Amino acid sequence: MEDDKVKISPHILTAIVSAAVVFVIILAIVLGMNKRPETVTVAQPESTDSTEEELPDVTYGTGHPEDLDFWDLYPSEKTPDTVPLEEVKEDPLGGEAPDPATDGKHTLVVLPDGSEEWVTINRYLPEHTYDYTNLVAQGDMMEYYIDGRKASTLGIDVSKYQDYIDFQAVKKAGIDFVMIRAGVRGYTTGQLSLDEMFLDNLDRASKAGLQIGLYFTSQALTAEEAEQEASLILSNIGEAVITYPIAIDMGYVDNDTARIEGLTRTEKTEVTKAFLDTIAKGGYTAMIKGNKEWLIKEIDLSKLTDYDIWLCQNQDLPDYPYQFSMWQYKLSGKVSGVTGYVSMDICFVDYTAK
Repeated sequence: MEDDKVKISPHILTAIVSAAVVFVIILAIVLGMNKRPETVTVAQPESTDSTEEELPDVTYGTGHPEDLDFWDLYPSEKTPDTVPLEEVKEDPLGGEAPDPATDGKHTLVVLPDGSEEWVTINRYLPEHTYDYTNLVAQGDMMEYYIDGRKASTLGIDVSKYQDYIDFQAVKKAGIDFVMIRAGVRGYTTGQLSLDEMFLDNLDRASKAGLQIGLYFTSQALTAEEAEQEASLILSNIGEAVITYPIAIDMGYVDNDTARIEGLTRTEKTEVTKAFLDTIAKGGYTAMIKGNKEWLIKEIDLSKLTDYDIWLCQNQDLPDYPYQFSMWQYKLSGKVSGVTGYVSMDICFVDYTAK
């Protein structure tokens, strides 16, 4: 009887071993893919961009919110409007700060109490372009020339304080225009009234052939009061031809308390604008009259850029930095036809051509 053991062929044995080897290899590959790789840290290259701005070195701790002063690392856009004369500032880099008298960024203002203050010039307001070397003065008379051509007119501003004026003689003396005070609001009572010589001055100046403008001494507390003042002028012009501006003259009173002294700068600006708007709606050129301190400190000119400026600065040359159309350069002028002193004005705009 033959042996019961099953004999396996060498070829079959080789095939079985090969299959086992392949299975082991595949199992190893699968296990290797599922294994989580180790974390590799790659060093970041240093920036080579030299124009990139370096961020502030800010440390955040566990202290109170007020300890996190990182906002202080950034400069504020606001700058002080004024620099008191007695205040001495040091340059952050050492040494003294630039002199406001020569840095071209400040202008000196004399306050009502006599103190002085350097005020930052607002570069958003149009600056004047006058070349004062072109001014020619002969006695109390002044003229302005551009390329050898006269580019100004000469005027006086008058009120009841000049009493009777011979406007024919004024005209012959070389005066081109007259600014006549139309009225006034009482600085204590607030009562409205026409200047006592207004209608007479208006009539006789017209007959003399002078160009005429008007002004009103205002003490309005509200926009409504300012509109009343302007309306009083408009209702009393009559048939007179007004070729020069109608101005509001608002200010404080020497050696007394004016009713407007409690107004804020914003309120004074609103009052001024209400007057000017009313005059402009009436078909006339509206103007602001004031000294340097009033124009720069007491009202906000950025809200009044549609209107012309009549600067009152009684000195040899004005140092007002912004655009102005008329300049009252002398209070104590002498002109034929006027008894006593009269204020002198030069105008750089030909209002008759408007």
